[in-house]
Amino acid sequence: MAEEAISRGTLRAIYTTGPESVQNPILQCVQIKAMESKGGEDRFRIVLSDVDHFIQSMLAHQSNHLIKNGTLKRGSIVRLKQFHPQDIKNRKILVVLALDVLTDYGELDKIGQPIGLETSIKPEAGQTPQPEAQPQAQPQAQQPADIGGNNFYGTNKPIKQQQSSLPSRNAPTGAPPGLATLYPIEALSPYTHKWTIKARCTNKSGIKEWHNKNGSGKLFSVNLLDESGEIRATGFKDHCDQLYDVFQEGDVYYISNCQVKLAKKQFSNVNNDYELTFQNDSIVEKAEDPDSVPQVRYNFTSIGDLQSVEPNNTIDTIGILKDAGEAGEIISKSTGKPYRKRELTLVDDTMHSVRLTIWGDSAMNFEVPVESVLAFKGVKVSDFGGRSLSLLSAGSMNVDPDIDEAHKLKGWYDAQGRNDEFTTHQQAVGTTSNKRQEYKTIAQVHEEQIGMSDEAQFFNLKATIIYVKHENFAYPACASEGCNKKVVEVNPGEWRCEKCNTTHPNPQYRYIMSCNVSDHTGQLWLSCFDETGRIIMDRSADELVEMKDSEDRTAEADSVFVDATCKSFVFRVKAKMDTFQDQQRVRYQVSSCRPLDFKSECTTLTEMIKQYSLEDNSLFVN
Repeated sequence: MAEEAISRGTLRAIYTTGPESVQNPILQCVQIKAMESKGGEDRFRIVLSDVDHFIQSMLAHQSNHLIKNGTLKRGSIVRLKQFHPQDIKNRKILVVLALDVLTDYGELDKIGQPIGLETSIKPEAGQTPQPEAQPQAQPQAQQPADIGGNNFYGTNKPIKQQQSSLPSRNAPTGAPPGLATLYPIEALSPYTHKWTIKARCTNKSGIKEWHNKNGSGKLFSVNLLDESGEIRATGFKDHCDQLYDVFQEGDVYYISNCQVKLAKKQFSNVNNDYELTFQNDSIVEKAEDPDSVPQVRYNFTSIGDLQSVEPNNTIDTIGILKDAGEAGEIISKSTGKPYRKRELTLVDDTMHSVRLTIWGDSAMNFEVPVESVLAFKGVKVSDFGGRSLSLLSAGSMNVDPDIDEAHKLKGWYDAQGRNDEFTTHQQAVGTTSNKRQEYKTIAQVHEEQIGMSDEAQFFNLKATIIYVKHENFAYPACASEGCNKKVVEVNPGEWRCEKCNTTHPNPQYRYIMSCNVSDHTGQLWLSCFDETGRIIMDRSADELVEMKDSEDRTAEADSVFVDATCKSFVFRVKAKMDTFQDQQRVRYQVSSCRPLDFKSECTTLTEMIKQYSLEDNSLFVN
């Protein structure tokens, strides 16, 4: 019977004698509830029962598939393989990292009348909890409550407890003496205290310096990984000097006494709602058993699927190094600074190739032999001349990684891929050009409600500009290469970029303008960005802003706007629902445009006339 299989009394034992005393307990899942997550990753809270007691639990994301595919249900009997007990805000929580669902028992009703574990553990200061009598049936208020909102911990009021719920676990097995309880990364939050994580450094950034009106400083960051998840940690100023040489990519460390705060997603590609900041009392010690912590975790996008990825998104990818170009240097037009780069060509078994650019020291010190397997974490997708990739400063590159995807790719290449021919994404753009030439009139855009669906829709539009808004046509952008974020003037001659943590003497203005276009069926407002703005206005945004700001050139600036009208273009437009002032509307954003080629248009019209003539010869008189 299922009740006989359940490990009764184990939940209490975990918190009174320590989790080492309980091996693979068998429990019943009596509730499952989805919870919101800022990072977009699905999270689930479950209630586990050992018949005598129940406890609120958090399921690690690597076990989400058990709920999504219907294996783990309310009433299922489960065997816990890996778990961590916690005491957060005087509440007992069990973080479940791995479990097996004993499907032979099926889906059952709740067994017994378990009570909340916290009601049975009431230690006085300096005393050890005593075993309680066999529990009797309790009032409804003591049954597991809904897990959502304020009822996550049940309806019983919290009990005052000792500072540490695990007095016998002040130093976990294998950890240096004096460290706090070993926690999984996924369990860290601003409300977690006296914790230690054991994690692998998967990436270490370079040291970045900044100078502004408040002074100067420097920082570096590392990405840390354990079996439950990944988190970013940053050290500033003195901590940068103390810890930068301590961290080495690939090594495993015990880390404690860091500040846990909400993550700044614009500076990180790590999927975690929180991040760590090193403090004066932070402890970082190298672990002696690195094999107990997983290597870098990837979420690969194949090279053949890059066309379906929106530009400027960050992905992981893997491929065979088909070619490595020479290291070179480019000079930024905006800042005049040199940037070192090297272009690589990757291929995979989708029979596609892609150009990937690496920068800085990675480009100059690159000595990887051709036909090696390269795995990249944190590369940016670009749409310049077809899909291409660029390795971000926070990304990483791994040569011939010992993972299944790499072995499979190497086996395919050795067996047949070496002699195959590959389609580049530049070629892919050319082969799909006929499909992209599906033109819409403005009337058709409205009638077909293009952009009203959940997904973005694209169409081509031949139209003439009849008006360009003079106000707010450009914004001051960061002058750093590849960064287009808005900057703020903190002092005269000092423009600060929060993303790059740098200041520039001058911004680089970029177009962000609205224009009204018309064809023979109607009018439409389009949003245009810098590349499109340069084509329409026939000059850079910097030049036009300089005209507008100069009292004796305002008339010249106005004439530029006038000259932009009455010009016809072919626009590639992205239509997508947008919310503005609490109202939904369709936003039409120009992704590219080109002047109307009258010779090409005549050819197209001739072909259309020929098609009609084949269908109906009566249209023509011999």
